[in-house]
This record gives sequence, C-alpha cells and structure tokens, in this order.
Amino acid sequence: MSSLSASLDLPPVAASVPAARRLVRQLLASWGARQDHGDAALLVTELVANVVDHVGGSACLTIEATLSDDWLRLAVVDGSPARPEVLGPSPDRPRGRGMLMVEMIADRWGCEEHRDGKRVWFELRPSRL
Repeated sequence: MSSLSASLDLPPVAASVPAARRLVRQLLASWGARQDHGDAALLVTELVANVVDHVGGSACLTIEATLSDDWLRLAVVDGSPARPEVLGPSPDRPRGRGMLMVEMIADRWGCEEHRDGKRVWFELRPSRL
C-alpha cells in the first residue's frame, strides 16, 4: 500500500475543535481508512482542545495525518514546548481527561520536540470487525 498524508493549519481557537473533528472524519472517509473514524476524530478533538486551552496564542496549530500500511498516525503540532500530562479521573476536576482517553484508546502515542514547540501524536490500527 502506498502512503497517504495530509496537513491542515487551524487557529488555536474554540471553533477549531469541532472543525478538526469534522475534517478528520471527512479525510478518513475519503481515504477509505479502516481505522475507527469516531476514535480518530475523538482523539484529535482532545489534542486540539488541549492546544486551545493550554497554548492559545496567534500561531496556527497543525494537524498531520498519515495512512501507511495498516497504521493511521494523527498528530497535532503547536508552538509550546510544554508536554501534555495524563491525569487520572478526579471529582475535583471536571475536565482534564483528554490525554487519559488518548492513552486508553490509541494503540500507540507520544510527544516529541518540533521546532520551538511539540508534536503530540497517536496511532491506530484498523478496526477489528
């Protein structure tokens, strides 16, 4: 199988969260990706929301998508070097479970330096029907 890739820049604003979700679903459908489109869209939504909530600013965030062999890799790149934290559920914190969802749903995930910021990525295998 050949590799497919796409990149999309969005502003780090609240409206980018549902836009990212919709665009990832559309992209995966157009590629015929066998991964769970709902899981992929949910996890991208969490990563984009993290940038909006914790990074903000005027620089764009970038969503990167690559489909190769049996793996789908989605990443969100931003201009902050601060790494995300996986926080456990807490009744004192109504939010903050996004990275826990990434850890639980993704087959693999990580964070790496990228220019002056970071790239947070996750990978999904095809869905098992």
